[in-house]
Amino acid sequence: MSSSVQLFRDQKYHELKGQCIQQGRLFEDPEFPASDESLYYDPAIKGKVEWKRPKDLCEDPHLLVNGMSSHDFHQGKLGNCWFVAACSCLALRKSLWQQVIPDYNEQEWDPKSPGKYAGIFRFRFWRFGEWTEVVVDDLLPTENGELIYCCSNVRNEFWSALLEKAYAKLAGSYQALDGGCAAEALVDFTGAVAESLNLAEGKYGEVISEQMKLFEDLMKVHKRGGFISCSISSPGRPSEAETQLGLIVGHAYSVTAVRKLRLGERLVFSFKAEKLFMIRLRNPWGKKEWLGAWSDSSEEWKKVSDSERKNLGLTVKNDGEFWMTFEDWCKNFTDVDICRTVNTSCFSLHKTWEKEMMHGAWAKHAEPLLNRSGGCFDNRETFLQNPQYIFDVKKAEDKVLVSLQQEDRRKYKREGKGDNITIGFEILKVEDNRRYRLHKLTVQERVATSPYSNTRSVFLRRTLQRGRYVLIPTTYIPGVPTKFILRLYTDVPSKLRELKADRPKMTCWNLLCGYPRRVTQVKVHSAEGLQKQGGSGGADPYVLIKCENQSGRSPVQHDTTSPVFNTQVIFYRKDIDSPVTIQVWNSNLLSARFLGQAVLAASPAEPRQQQRLRLRGRGGGEAAEVPGHITVTLLSSDDLAEL
Repeated sequence: MSSSVQLFRDQKYHELKGQCIQQGRLFEDPEFPASDESLYYDPAIKGKVEWKRPKDLCEDPHLLVNGMSSHDFHQGKLGNCWFVAACSCLALRKSLWQQVIPDYNEQEWDPKSPGKYAGIFRFRFWRFGEWTEVVVDDLLPTENGELIYCCSNVRNEFWSALLEKAYAKLAGSYQALDGGCAAEALVDFTGAVAESLNLAEGKYGEVISEQMKLFEDLMKVHKRGGFISCSISSPGRPSEAETQLGLIVGHAYSVTAVRKLRLGERLVFSFKAEKLFMIRLRNPWGKKEWLGAWSDSSEEWKKVSDSERKNLGLTVKNDGEFWMTFEDWCKNFTDVDICRTVNTSCFSLHKTWEKEMMHGAWAKHAEPLLNRSGGCFDNRETFLQNPQYIFDVKKAEDKVLVSLQQEDRRKYKREGKGDNITIGFEILKVEDNRRYRLHKLTVQERVATSPYSNTRSVFLRRTLQRGRYVLIPTTYIPGVPTKFILRLYTDVPSKLRELKADRPKMTCWNLLCGYPRRVTQVKVHSAEGLQKQGGSGGADPYVLIKCENQSGRSPVQHDTTSPVFNTQVIFYRKDIDSPVTIQVWNSNLLSARFLGQAVLAASPAEPRQQQRLRLRGRGGGEAAEVPGHITVTLLSSDDLAEL
């Protein structure tokens, strides 16, 4: 965790606690008072609650009783099963909940020193790229002496109720937590990367190969400290209706284990056994379980030895936790939220990633070159009027993880603007030497599109080839202002940075040496019929593109006389009479061999469509023809902000 922690509302825990102890009083939080305003964002709702401190609800209050477990709590009256499911997941990882509840021993009640207790607690959440500390008092909403929201199974344990209060404070009110997605809370607890899957759309219940790939992926996520929650969407069915097999519609369950289970006898050299793919879930209500195959008291468990049952932690009681086969899970649930804790540590046995993070915003402006809220790719006229970020893939190919997250909008519910905005992003392969913003899509390749979703974050995994890329985060419709963070994970550093300038900057040096007068884009698609080299009958060609003192080259294509290059470059030209030269060379251990070239004036008047050009020897336009043709697209403009 970063050593830098932001203080929410600039409240300093130790300072406030010290003042309370010195004055012999219990803390009352002026920033989140014990009033209806903290309960509801809707002023029409009036509460009938009493705010009570834990010492008024039981004799021996504690933050934690016998540590933390995924069975510690129940949901209460608020529709925030998603938050409780996330707490269930968090409870499984001590190293992570200790980040959220810092110095939990110091915060604990000490019956031997009651004078040190000040009724103040602190929790930390990962908010928009930074760890943020939130301070709360211990006044909790009750009815008839009972907590009405999240509460523990153990009457004198209060960590979950106090954590919920801190989270409600961040959101502006308890009511703002009504309805949500477990992945959002898990990202706030851990800084993980969230991904949402639709099991029905992905046909995971039908296609066994996809099902097995997903199982292996989820098992890896769980093993490496990630989190998984799931739910059943409810079109046409009332939320919280119960299915015939005991599952609750529109309700978030946390996944507490993903395991392979073997049935049968272990022999000395082999396993003569049936292998089962199993998943364990927990209902935040602490009751209401799956009634199908492998439910707690089903016949299937008789096939499993007592020791294996004990190893799996099987309990035959209505505690809200149950096992089911992965196939049944894929068929009965519709939506899955996966939170990956992406490993960026240098000291790890597992794969580590290089992380880049950028803060940005979509902002409206009447001037097209200054507008940064152009909408998705379908809005062709304005799509490029969005923030643009450039990065490089340095390896021949690299797996890239991208997470785009909008700011949490719950705090705007009081103003009627609390719904998430539909967001997504595009990745374009661009010229290898691009340094300025894109203004027109011409030779660039659209290589990846994220899902567009009104969830807080969208995620994409993609393998990209070597080259330079522009990533364009967008809202679905133009003109919707909000902030975002962009996280990019690659195997080797990607140098992610924002493209801000539209054209080269005018400086005093330009007055002496000249300022570019023309911009030219070149894409060399392919070559064919090149001269064969050596005894193999092939060649190892690459292409070199030059103009003035600028150049770009492609990777070598091996053992072919008809290579596909798809190499792009862009030149800002001071001397418009200096031509663009495209040369094809054969790579060689000792020295490269020239195979031919095409020389082009590259004026704005030249055709902008693909051209097939004959290769010639060195010299001017009338140089002798040599074997081979190249296919190129070339565009030029005297408006430096056109391309």
